[in-house]
Amino acid sequence: MRVLLQRVSEASVTVDGDVIGEIGAGLLILVCAMQGDTEAEADRLAAKIGKLRIFKDDAGKMNLSVKDSGNAALVVSQFTLSADTSRGNRPGFSQAAPPAEGERLYEYFADRLRQEGLDVATGKFGADMKVRLLNDGPVTIWMDSAD
Repeated sequence: MRVLLQRVSEASVTVDGDVIGEIGAGLLILVCAMQGDTEAEADRLAAKIGKLRIFKDDAGKMNLSVKDSGNAALVVSQFTLSADTSRGNRPGFSQAAPPAEGERLYEYFADRLRQEGLDVATGKFGADMKVRLLNDGPVTIWMDSAD
């Protein structure tokens, strides 16, 4: 799995003009299931994200996790994180998991974050989504379960 984390002051996702998920301060997590991914990759990433210390403490140092800070997560499916740009000018997305498997792992990942104790809002898998965010920092971190 691949994820792109953005520490945000607020974020929301809209489908067909309706806001379907929104959070205040927390993490916007763009997630892509890759070919061959299993629940094990989702488990590892969810556990790591739940403990990742990227929120400021009282001294202004990045020393708190999303859970420690009491913040939430907005999880949005993003198959374009699988982009292969090694040839030509048009990215290829064949490394992404097939849609049914991608959706299953996306839902599983969001549930695993909830099991980590996070308040989680989500987008809608496969929908044309409009994502708004106010990046805080900015803090943006790329994570790959293969690393």
